[in-house]
Amino acid sequence: ANGSTYTGEWLGVSRHGQGIMSWADGDVFEGQWRNDRAHGKGVYTNLKGARYSGEWKDDCQDGDGEEVWPHGDKYVGQYRKGQKSGEGCFTFADGSTYQGGFLNNDLHGHGIYRWSDGRSYTGEWRANRMHGRGVSSWPDGRCYDGEYRQDLKHGKGLFKWPNGCSYEGQFVNGKQHGHGAFAEPGGEPSPGEWEEGRRAS
Repeated sequence: ANGSTYTGEWLGVSRHGQGIMSWADGDVFEGQWRNDRAHGKGVYTNLKGARYSGEWKDDCQDGDGEEVWPHGDKYVGQYRKGQKSGEGCFTFADGSTYQGGFLNNDLHGHGIYRWSDGRSYTGEWRANRMHGRGVSSWPDGRCYDGEYRQDLKHGKGLFKWPNGCSYEGQFVNGKQHGHGAFAEPGGEPSPGEWEEGRRAS
């Protein structure tokens, strides 16, 4: 009646078994049905070209699946109640990748993010942000091992430069702030107080 059509197996008046559902807007689901709901294995393709192939439960993506988008993004991993939740790998169109935990479509838990420019972060995530303990490295040789809050270095950490210098101590909102020790290459750490990324004493 609404322009959608179903071709497949029935149980009474319910879609049940193998079947193809085509909606008026161009979306198509081909796969298994149970009690009038997508349930089991199936492939959903929408008009814009996004495609999900994997497990379904009660009309929701649930279990293991693979989703690809027309602009080049791809996700392979676990779903729960229609959202990316569990372990998975997301490959972005620009070549960046994230491998690790997901919760309700967000990067969450422990994961490794590799940017296409060579940067990487291995550690804890919360709601799509680096949050907790982690290790970052840059292509020029810089490296940070310590605590993060909302994507910024925050808490205790050790930062090393490619020339051999290092800073170990407190960070606030991405900058050296509080008590910390700076060391020249091969030299002894020199402790002091820091403010907004600069040595204060």
